[in-house]
Amino acid sequence: MAQLTVRNVDDAIAAALKERAAKAGRSAEAEHRRILEEALRPGHRADFFAEARARRVKLAPGAPTTTEILRADRDRDEAS
Repeated sequence: MAQLTVRNVDDAIAAALKERAAKAGRSAEAEHRRILEEALRPGHRADFFAEARARRVKLAPGAPTTTEILRADRDRDEAS
């Protein structure tokens, strides 16, 4: 198997990786491998979009669009 070395990783990123690994009960090295496998596994991108479509929420007719909701939220923040 190949070996990879990653240099000049920001300290905050390295700490976040170690924290993520600890939460999952894995070593940082095992977490590295898992992240790479998930990101680069063949067909992973297609699986992501298929899952996103399956989780999509249909809005009721006449419900505000996400754009309208975001604008209202922005306007509310600007008014405060």
